[in-house]
Amino acid sequence: MEKIHSNDVTDATVTRGASHHENVNLTGFYTAKCYDKDGNLKWEDTFSNLVTTQGKNDLLDNYLAGSAYTAVWSMGLIDNDSYSAVAVGDTAASHAGWLEANVYTEGTRQTPTFAAASSGSKATSSDVAFSINASVTVKGAFLCSNNTKTRTTNGGADDILYSAGLFSGGDKVLGNGDTLNVSYTASA
Repeated sequence: MEKIHSNDVTDATVTRGASHHENVNLTGFYTAKCYDKDGNLKWEDTFSNLVTTQGKNDLLDNYLAGSAYTAVWSMGLIDNDSYSAVAVGDTAASHAGWLEANVYTEGTRQTPTFAAASSGSKATSSDVAFSINASVTVKGAFLCSNNTKTRTTNGGADDILYSAGLFSGGDKVLGNGDTLNVSYTASA
């Protein structure tokens, strides 16, 4: 027969593995400033973007592949005409909800120059300038891996649409002679 005495102690401990989860959320934003032909600031806007699935896949494939990546990124403008939506599933080859605005004098999409990454962000080191040559209403901007303006195929199989964003304050009117300066910052 077992007896328990009042000074006996029973102790139980459960040990389980600790878990730690870390997420990386890719975000970004554009900053745009529109100047009239005399250099006066007409308006400015900072607006968020969506990073497309194609853009995320390209980033992961190239970063984790362990090889050098030499894509040259280009920036373009989203036209108000025929606009219905910017979607995370958009690609350079297929973005049925929007068209590119071909309203600037430069012969190709503009190429941003990026500064070194710092504190989990990477930003353009200077603004990309679009010299506007017609009156037009635009919705926002996009970043892709091909500099051909209004490419008739909406992008080739190897072209990447990284991001697209719409002005936060609604559509913006640009006039002939205006200059639209746009910068981009990506954060993880």
